[in-house]
Amino acid sequence: MEETPPRPQQQPQPAHASPPFPTAPFTPPPRVFTPAAARGTPSPASGPGPGPAHLSTPPGPPVFSSPLRPAAVPFRTTPASPHPSPFAAGYPSSSSSSVTTASLLTSSAPHFLNGAFTPQGDLATAPPPRPLQGDGLDSPYVQFSAHKVLKQKKLLNAPSLGFGALVSPGREVSPGPEVVERDARRCLNCGAYVNMYCDVMVDSGQWQCVICKKLNGSEGEFRVSSKQDLLQWPELASTTVDYVQVGNRRPGFVPVTDSRVSGPIFILIDECLDEANLQHLQGSLHAFVDSLPPMAKIGIITYGRTVSVYDFSEGAAVSADVLPGNKSPTSESLKALIYGTGVYMSPIHASLPVAHTIFSSLRPYQLSVPEVSRDRCIGAAVEVALGIIQGPSVELARGIIKRSGGNCRILVCAGGPSTFGPGSVPHSVQHPNYAYLEKTAMKWMESLGHEAQRHSTVVDILCAGTCPVRVPVLQPLAKCSGGVLLLHDDFGEAFGVNLQRAATRAAGSHGLFEIRCSDTMLVTQVIGPGEEASPDSHESFKRDSSFCIQMHSVEETQSFSVSMETKSDIKNDFAYFQFAVRYSNIYQAEITRVITMRLQTVDGLSAYLASVQEDVASVIIGKRTVLRARTASDASDMKLSIDERVKDIAFKFGSQAPKSKLYRFPKELASLPECLFHLKRGPLLGSIVGHEDERSVLRNLFLNASFDLSLRMMAPRCIMHREGGTFEELPAYDLAMQSNAAVGAELAAQEGQSAAALAACRTLAEELSEQRFPAPRILSFKEGSSQARYFVSRLIPAHKDPTYEQESRFPQLRTLTPERRARLKSSFINFDDHSFCEWMRSLKLVPPEPS
Repeated sequence: MEETPPRPQQQPQPAHASPPFPTAPFTPPPRVFTPAAARGTPSPASGPGPGPAHLSTPPGPPVFSSPLRPAAVPFRTTPASPHPSPFAAGYPSSSSSSVTTASLLTSSAPHFLNGAFTPQGDLATAPPPRPLQGDGLDSPYVQFSAHKVLKQKKLLNAPSLGFGALVSPGREVSPGPEVVERDARRCLNCGAYVNMYCDVMVDSGQWQCVICKKLNGSEGEFRVSSKQDLLQWPELASTTVDYVQVGNRRPGFVPVTDSRVSGPIFILIDECLDEANLQHLQGSLHAFVDSLPPMAKIGIITYGRTVSVYDFSEGAAVSADVLPGNKSPTSESLKALIYGTGVYMSPIHASLPVAHTIFSSLRPYQLSVPEVSRDRCIGAAVEVALGIIQGPSVELARGIIKRSGGNCRILVCAGGPSTFGPGSVPHSVQHPNYAYLEKTAMKWMESLGHEAQRHSTVVDILCAGTCPVRVPVLQPLAKCSGGVLLLHDDFGEAFGVNLQRAATRAAGSHGLFEIRCSDTMLVTQVIGPGEEASPDSHESFKRDSSFCIQMHSVEETQSFSVSMETKSDIKNDFAYFQFAVRYSNIYQAEITRVITMRLQTVDGLSAYLASVQEDVASVIIGKRTVLRARTASDASDMKLSIDERVKDIAFKFGSQAPKSKLYRFPKELASLPECLFHLKRGPLLGSIVGHEDERSVLRNLFLNASFDLSLRMMAPRCIMHREGGTFEELPAYDLAMQSNAAVGAELAAQEGQSAAALAACRTLAEELSEQRFPAPRILSFKEGSSQARYFVSRLIPAHKDPTYEQESRFPQLRTLTPERRARLKSSFINFDDHSFCEWMRSLKLVPPEPS
């Protein structure tokens, strides 16, 4: 089961209001627990939109005789960075119904000739015809809330259930999509891309656009003798195609193929740390630079009242140039650094000993000033790092940007808030003008984040310790640059792992995401890591009704939640959807990924409901709900909105129980209310995470997270260790904690067996989360301990249900003796929360039948 217990106590702070396009590239869910049951999470996948996947807590009884899997392989504390090829990496999706871990596949290095990609084999040989694919409903990039579209406008547009898709345009899979090294053919009327569903006239080569139905020419290219011959064009045979242009921005650029890191990394270190925190941070920094590949370039800056930029040219001596932190660096001061004799960015192979010497030379804060009152010039430090990364390009006219061979990263290691210089707030929230100064600081940080994004630089802010960091001020800087803000208890192991994963995660830049649908369909809302693109930022066509989003970064762990409606009743047999993302990958190749899908339209409500993908629908509803939970008060309102949503779905799509005023939830959507019940009780809206800063950070991560990760953050997953080193997934109900299972107190006395079970659980949790960013903190504890309350509080309190309902969901309870059953019931903590069945009845609904 995954959960995120609270960080050490902090002072309450106002939550940062998330804009319509929340950010947070990748999203660590709640922390992983490994006590009674092994809790884990599948590797992150794609996001928005109802889609298939029964990963957690079905309402029916657990299947205790299900096939068992062997214990997980040993975990690598610092997993080797995967080496993706520039066009097709290898993240297989994890199984949605088991705890099998998705192993990372790597592909061979791509073939480049003077910076140009050349596929292996004979370039002149035409590819063999491929069998025509279906409607692409198993696409790894797009998951719809339903596999069919209801023709009736009134029901399809019902806001309580809604229709939409989760789209992960930057996801890498193996094998990857077809690669085409030429420009794409597009409809001259609406801008849609030619695709496998277009009607092509073989005698003339003309093709009809599926979006606007207009005819387009192909200069005779598609003129062939038969329809079968059209399959030699990948775009006419596959739902997903990558159009690749290499080296057009940097002619001669040769990519680094042995690492994900092709741009420089600047590490910004807080100088205001006490000794204990500094010692932990030094250990994490030493391990971090040791984990980087030899060709990775790094820079090191410390900040307090001043900004110190460390010079790698001095060898064994530690030397730094110091700039004032009370104002933005001037162009003259940046020129002095850039054109001076100092070396401020250096490859690891040449500067590793110097980096270790710099980290070892750091000293704890010496003055007797409380942590929260110390001066930290975070904004000025980021500006200096950004100026050095840009280099001589700071002299160029505005709008001319020097590309630096891949995304650059600024990693801020922060122990407190920005309280000095540009983008700062007063030390105390009691300052009479704090609200105004905070708003001003947020706008300044947002502007700095956009500036970083324009220069292909991602800013990740990793915070730790007990000092409040003023999340609303720092969040815009991370969000607008395409980075994330993370909170940690300390600068220890979890912080160090996230530092490594932040630096090595592959990311594309300058992303533009376009959504086109059939004329009857309308995009009503998009939630994800970007913002609506300005009209002059993309190409426009005569009748282009596309929804266009500017992406801050393009990463495989992100997803967009796309909500759609129909403008009128649908007359056609199919609805078409095209998603296209254009971006520069880490090798500076220009990628245009085009995903085209079609869904059958149906008249019958039962056929539509049978096609609904409950988990995907739950995640889309969850993202729409959490988007509006900007403050603690909003979150309370959103919990009430879940009640109204579930009732409305039952009234519109369900039926009234015979001889009763209660309504039955549609059996096709039986697991949907349970997932929303978990959302209502969990850390995103509930009070399990004790500080508003933590809830704000979690919400931002959730709004941009992949589908698998989003589902885990909404609905926990409970995995039980079985004797013999095997595991079994259970519903997240407290009655799953049987006294004779590996989660029960009766096994605590058997030290050897208990230790072996704990080791296996921890190994599985580590394995399941080893590719996740941010990395979760894994906790282990004994049943009945204070920490165990975090685990138990995320389980549905089924012990409060009547006996007949308990036994209908857990028939094995009938085999327990009265004494054992009484002992099991007395082991649960009594609190006021409803059980799932009690909640459904309070809404005047019949609880779904166990499956």
